[in-house]
Amino acid sequence: MKKPFSFIFRALDRLAPPQRAYAHCDVPCGIYTPEPAQTAADTVAKMVEKIQALPKENPPTEDTRNSFVRMVVTKEEHAEKCKRELLILWTDFFKQEHLAMFPDLHQTFWKAAKLCSKNKQSVDAEAAKQLQEAVAHIAEIFAKAKAAVSK
Repeated sequence: MKKPFSFIFRALDRLAPPQRAYAHCDVPCGIYTPEPAQTAADTVAKMVEKIQALPKENPPTEDTRNSFVRMVVTKEEHAEKCKRELLILWTDFFKQEHLAMFPDLHQTFWKAAKLCSKNKQSVDAEAAKQLQEAVAHIAEIFAKAKAAVSK
């Protein structure tokens, strides 16, 4: 026998579908790494390099236009992924006690997140390089913080 209100809930779901929620474990699971952010930052830089290497013919060929669009989408997706992964580290891994070890922690993450946004907004090799450097710096901070916990 079907539950009496199931048809109502199905109808409501069709009218206003529930949104899917994505999260890195808020348990917390304790599994944190800067590697996804580093890979995303490297992908952003690689896409900028490939975009800048495309032929500059006017008007562009269909293949060039298609490649350009796909590279821009990939660049922007990975800049967003980089930001998401950095925010997970910033808000879930790092704790108050880390501020004593790294007094510029908040500023470091804030600047890196801003670089993610800048890389979504433009095709700028210097901005991509700065993002890679910022994420590498955060990876170093992460490694030091993790080593301090295991001592």
